[in-house]
Amino acid sequence: MAKMKEQITAVSKGMNTTGEAQGHKVVIDEPAKAGGTDEGANPLATLLVSLAGCENAIANFVAKEMDFDLRGIEFEINGELDPRGMMGNKEVRPYFQTINVNATVTTSETEERLKELQEKVDQRCPVYQTLIAADVEMNPEWVKA
Repeated sequence: MAKMKEQITAVSKGMNTTGEAQGHKVVIDEPAKAGGTDEGANPLATLLVSLAGCENAIANFVAKEMDFDLRGIEFEINGELDPRGMMGNKEVRPYFQTINVNATVTTSETEERLKELQEKVDQRCPVYQTLIAADVEMNPEWVKA
């Protein structure tokens, strides 16, 4: 199978970056109090949204393979980091230490099947696995709605 390639273009002005991917625009910014124009989510929040979107896409692929009754997923994801790393402290890594993924899944399936889905999704989600490779502590909690 051929390798996939993702490519974006982006234009930045001050703290604001407008990216384009496959004809879709994404605006990443900082709040005014941090020197931005508050026209988009900050980069770290955008990464968490990317995680939710990726987990959802992979869940839909896997659900089809498993013949799993997936009717929808609601995510609440939060990440914790020590801001001293972003401020230049070389002893502190400048990215998330921990990310908590709380997913509420609308389904008629059993808890056992839901656990199987979650494990397969986490194993196959490129964003999730990129965070694992960066030694981010990932705490998934998937429950039935």
